[in-house]
Amino acid sequence: MFSPGQEEHCAPNKEPVKYGELVVLGYNGALPNGDRGRRKSRFALYKRPKANGVKPSTVHVISTPQASKAISCKGQHSISYTLSRNQTVVVEYTHDKDTDMFQVGRSTESPIDFVVTDTISGSQNTDEAQITQSTISRFACRIVCDRNEPYTARIFAAGFDSSKNIFLGEKAAKWKNPDGHMDGLTTNGVLVMHPRGGFTEESQPGVWREISVCGDVYTLRETRSAQQRGKLVESETNVLQDGSLIDLCGATLLWRTADGLFHTPTQKHIEALRQEINAARPQCPVGLNTLAFPSINRKEVVEEKQPWAYLSCGHVHGYHNWGHRSDAEANERECPMCRTVGPYVPLWLGCEAGFYVDAGPPTHAFTPCGHVCSEKSAKYWSQIPLPHGTHAFHAACPFCATQLVGEQNCIKLIFQGPVD
Repeated sequence: MFSPGQEEHCAPNKEPVKYGELVVLGYNGALPNGDRGRRKSRFALYKRPKANGVKPSTVHVISTPQASKAISCKGQHSISYTLSRNQTVVVEYTHDKDTDMFQVGRSTESPIDFVVTDTISGSQNTDEAQITQSTISRFACRIVCDRNEPYTARIFAAGFDSSKNIFLGEKAAKWKNPDGHMDGLTTNGVLVMHPRGGFTEESQPGVWREISVCGDVYTLRETRSAQQRGKLVESETNVLQDGSLIDLCGATLLWRTADGLFHTPTQKHIEALRQEINAARPQCPVGLNTLAFPSINRKEVVEEKQPWAYLSCGHVHGYHNWGHRSDAEANERECPMCRTVGPYVPLWLGCEAGFYVDAGPPTHAFTPCGHVCSEKSAKYWSQIPLPHGTHAFHAACPFCATQLVGEQNCIKLIFQGPVD
């Protein structure tokens, strides 16, 4: 059996050092119209030639806007906490030779390393499907990685803008901690969930938390942008681990460590699995025509030989026009094999390798979208509650962000081999 990581990856300790990768949920290997520059479906974080991290240094309490502006114009990184019209606390940040900083947000300005836009669930994930008003912050969060082993990555809410400033206005949730340092939350918040047991087939979902501007961990607010912060969770940290999910209110990112990716199937491995299924010549049990998953490059076009499945029972067929029931929904059909009535959809191979928890064969499909992946990967994502809107959570397909339905959120596929 092919062991993932053998050919496409260097060992994690080879140069250049890779800290990890961010993968946006809802995209099956690339953005619909292709990855462009800093806007793409996955972003690799490598050790920078020169450290660009910053750490807090001097604190100023200021009573006039002019004095505040004078500090923020010094060319140093700073965070401003506006307490009232007459009082602002400005925390200056100084260079940190031991860390690299990477910023994520909706802005296309130069301080943003990874540009993220709102994910629209399902098939409308195209550039034409414009969001009328984005809920993702322009400077949403920053990830700070230690330049020395074990290359720990930490997440903080908010990012520095082109003037190297973070401004928390009068309306933003902010406070002074018992030890005296200021902290706050961004408008819609940065939520993080660390899976229990890492990112493996045995993992269980963890608890969603909110991360503050200074990297502390809090329970969730009552609603996404409520003024009142949650409770401090002292036993948890902002350190990212393999499989951590980061929600920016409009897009959810998966963090994969370099070591985690080393044990994950590669694009070549997924292509080999696709060819292996097709080589077995699965057949439509009614039409007896041979079925084949289309090549990974043709992800959106339904092809003549494409497998279709009844998602209530899992029987795989070729496309056909019969089985409509007058008492059923428009896309529901009666399976000719077992008479079960349910959605009848084309099957698509899940191509984003970062979402796989193991290297097993693609045997299960998410319902109702029909994306196919390994059993353990399907069962893992079927139990993960992802933030939706301002206070709802539901499981979704990682490849297209469609909300999952049905008893298990996924179904085991039943292929019929050739009869000859």
